Amino acid sequence: MSNLSALRNIGISAHIDSGKTTLSERILFYTGRTHKLGEVHDGGATMDHMELEQERGITITSAATRVQWHDTTINLIDTPGHVDFTVEVERSLRVLDGAVLVLCAVGGVQAQSLTIDRQMKRYGVPRIAFINKMDRIGANPRRVVQQLHDKLDCDAILMQLPIGVESNFIGVVDLITKRAVYFDGEQGERLRFEDAPENMKDELETARQDMLEALSMYSDSLMEALLEGREISEDEIHDVVKSATLARQMTPVFLGSAYRNKGVQPLLDAISRYLPSPVEREAFAFRVNKDSGEEEKFKLRPEEDAPTVAMAFKNVEDPYGSLTFIRVYQGRIEKGGTYYNQRTGKKERISRIFRMHADQRVELDYASAGDIVAVIGLDCPSGESYAAEPNYCTLESIFVPDPVIQVAIKACETRDADRLSKALYRFRKEDPTLSVSNDPESGETLIAGMGELHLDVYIERIRREYKVEVETSAPKVNYREAPTQAVEFDTKHKKQSGGSGQFAHIKGIMSPIPEEEETSEPFVFEEQITGGAIPANYLPAIEKGYRSALEKGPLAGYPVVNLKIVVNDGSYHEVDSSDLAFRICAQTSLRENFPRTKPALLEPIMKIEIECPENFQGGVVGDLASRRGVITSTETTGASSRLVGEVPLAETFGYSSVLRGMTQGQGVFSMEFLKYKRVPGSLQEEIVRERNAKGAQPSKR
Repeated sequence: MSNLSALRNIGISAHIDSGKTTLSERILFYTGRTHKLGEVHDGGATMDHMELEQERGITITSAATRVQWHDTTINLIDTPGHVDFTVEVERSLRVLDGAVLVLCAVGGVQAQSLTIDRQMKRYGVPRIAFINKMDRIGANPRRVVQQLHDKLDCDAILMQLPIGVESNFIGVVDLITKRAVYFDGEQGERLRFEDAPENMKDELETARQDMLEALSMYSDSLMEALLEGREISEDEIHDVVKSATLARQMTPVFLGSAYRNKGVQPLLDAISRYLPSPVEREAFAFRVNKDSGEEEKFKLRPEEDAPTVAMAFKNVEDPYGSLTFIRVYQGRIEKGGTYYNQRTGKKERISRIFRMHADQRVELDYASAGDIVAVIGLDCPSGESYAAEPNYCTLESIFVPDPVIQVAIKACETRDADRLSKALYRFRKEDPTLSVSNDPESGETLIAGMGELHLDVYIERIRREYKVEVETSAPKVNYREAPTQAVEFDTKHKKQSGGSGQFAHIKGIMSPIPEEEETSEPFVFEEQITGGAIPANYLPAIEKGYRSALEKGPLAGYPVVNLKIVVNDGSYHEVDSSDLAFRICAQTSLRENFPRTKPALLEPIMKIEIECPENFQGGVVGDLASRRGVITSTETTGASSRLVGEVPLAETFGYSSVLRGMTQGQGVFSMEFLKYKRVPGSLQEEIVRERNAKGAQPSKR
């Protein structure tokens, strides 16, 4: 694309049921990409093209399209709202330049909104907010703006006022131009601009002054103009909003009701005006300096004539073959061109390039810097970097959360085992949060994921797409083992059976990682050897031995976490000591001494958010308490209650049907992983007893 400054790569992200896909469908309609309004509730949404998505009324995979709004080209990705499919949001935000955070005018900032906020901050993505569902009973945009301040710690600034609320919502007043915008026509396609309603003049002046004062914090000239009482031009305000948005200092907030066809066109104007083009968004890569040998960070140039740098961020199998979605950061990729995987050094050929519109495609000869396209010919997992030459650079990888729930799966018919293997191989390649492993003791195939819905969807896809009937076991929780007290150890490994033997001797302290040293790493290894008691060349083997033993803890066969080992003494033999001997000694040391640390089982704790009618709140709270859950906050809006709490994952299986039963089908909930926490003593004994009775089957990460 020649004019990169007129290109926007954006994503639409939100908590479940905030109206992302409905908003995406309206954007497609108003930009002329489609000529019929698709609806989520009747399975007609263009962006929810998968059969399962249409049946369930939810977004499972992110869908990409390209639209034209006046002079601006927009590459748009609609992402899922369920936390179970959070990797779709994660990898989309990794390659996008800007985002629209959609919020419900009634629900406001909800559980998944917080997760999305963290993801946007992780990748430094500028955003604008759209408060949707302004026509709902209980809609309160000012409360939502306050929640953005309080819960997301962002300077959210209202750019519009609603004309009417709830069922009387008929339009918006633009605070910059002070004009009212109405959406006429059967589908809101005709915009009508008028002076603001007379009864809103005072509110408008107050709100506009508040907006200008908030914006003056980001512009000295705007602050001077306010102090001097000088008239401020519209262009001056737009410039301040854009610069503060690009610097991620503020979030401009817009209002509307996508389902009622109101507020979408001004949002498109805001996307064009305030979100960055590839030229305005800095992208960086890492390479090894040939002179110093050290890794250095350098800025990529979004220019066609620069050396090619691209990221493969998603893999999809469709009826026509395997597609890899790519963001081109620098240079261009060409049909028939060959490019190097920067991690493996493997040379791969791109046979075809497509511009995607949900599940439809248009073939291209090439794609330039700033483009997001799908290609055929690459064989790689998500997050791989590609360049025109080997060892050129690597891009920041995509964060992948650990799975928290696991089930055993097998084909009902032996003859279908091969097809099941193919399905699991494909899905694991598509989704890095889906883990597939084999239990070495039982021989079972285990699949692990982000939640019940996550695994349910893949099991259903295996049945539909591969025609394989499968059986699954009850879900298993991925527990962890952690020490609770420090112990000293003195372990010797000695073996003599003729010829050269094996000798290794290590001493030290095994303890929990102190709070002040806690990191995301589950294991810390330190050496404090003095006087050459153990030669330095054996220390890597000792650490490797400990790390290999962490996968299966001595207590119940679960991975060991929060462990610190300090090796401070030992001895060696000139002839019989070796890397192997010290590695075995370290493994023995953990196996024999870890039980002395009085290890505790840790279980995954989920943050749960429940919405239900107020008259059912007591029963829901009581049921959650019976599941060892605690309520951390409650909020009542009208006749609806929102409960936020923490509950062990082990107690949530089948909760969706229980909640529906308790609330006459009106309760909904969402969950996300929060932390690992110690299991109560009586439960730990029961879990360990059951685990050991089954042969201590290891839980894989």
